[in-house]
Amino acid sequence: MSDPIDLTEHTSQDRGGPAQPLLAISGLTKHFPIRGGLLGRTVATVRAVDDVGFTVHKGETLGIVGESGCGKSTTARLLMRLLPPDAGEMIFDGEGVGETALPLTDYRRQVQMVFQDSYASLNPRLPIEDTIAFAPKVHGLSAAEARERAQELLAAVGLAPAQYARRYPHELSGGQRQRVNIARALALRPRLVILDEPVSALDKSVEAQVLNLLQDLKERFGLTYVFISHDLNVVQYISDRVLVMYLGQVAEVGPVDAIYDRPAHPYTRALLASRPSMDPANRRTVPPLSGDPPNPVNPPSGCRFRTRCPHAEDVCAAVPPLPADLGGGHLAACHMALPGSGHSLAGSLAA
Repeated sequence: MSDPIDLTEHTSQDRGGPAQPLLAISGLTKHFPIRGGLLGRTVATVRAVDDVGFTVHKGETLGIVGESGCGKSTTARLLMRLLPPDAGEMIFDGEGVGETALPLTDYRRQVQMVFQDSYASLNPRLPIEDTIAFAPKVHGLSAAEARERAQELLAAVGLAPAQYARRYPHELSGGQRQRVNIARALALRPRLVILDEPVSALDKSVEAQVLNLLQDLKERFGLTYVFISHDLNVVQYISDRVLVMYLGQVAEVGPVDAIYDRPAHPYTRALLASRPSMDPANRRTVPPLSGDPPNPVNPPSGCRFRTRCPHAEDVCAAVPPLPADLGGGHLAACHMALPGSGHSLAGSLAA
């Protein structure tokens, strides 16, 4: 048997140092055409992700939150390049993704994804050892080396190889299957792991175990995470920074303490206020946010949240808000946070 495989080898690929973002996104856009009529022409367009920009720093966990339909999962698939973007630029450690500098094959070797549905993500006809070993074999490892790596990763995620290596997905619980998916994501020694609702289908006790496992793996292997979830408590626990999305755009982004202790955007405040409380004195009788998000086929003009915002004014309908810098990397796309925006409360949220 060869020497144990060191999964931290990927750190030698760091080209720009810790100050350079691992992933920088600008102008990311994805629209889905709706076709109709006898000729199948485009009759409308779903604006799923619309001019989104953010950065992911090396070694951090960036949490992405928002209501269902806000564009979180589409953003994840765009980051993984499972969907081609309509517009936008992606820079991975200083190199453009999909360009000559960093072809998609090299990018996907360094970026992996864990999906929400742990069962649908696995081939039901393959033992889990073969599932984990598949990608390393495709990328040049011998069958024996790939099998050894799969067994080491199974041990790393808390599944004893002697007991689980030859089991099939239907023989595992949901939490065990998600551990297999995490092991498979690590098989190519990625630098960035995108986690799309990885614990939403698990019960709370198993959810806590998987979250702790993710924290341990991040520290052990020097990983960077993009963690997508609708659960605000989970995101608060695991994230270093949080990005709040609404109707395909970024509403607010900042350090986790700033977002949860000093939310600036009315949508962020409404989301946090909607969390259930065990204290009877803090329970609400009126929902902090009512109504459904507008149709992404025809989103509101100006600020997309204005149709549900208690502070909306004429300027909110006329002008899309620019991100206001509240200090410490805390940005909010709200006219109330931007001095001189024309809103009666302009600048009231500035640091």
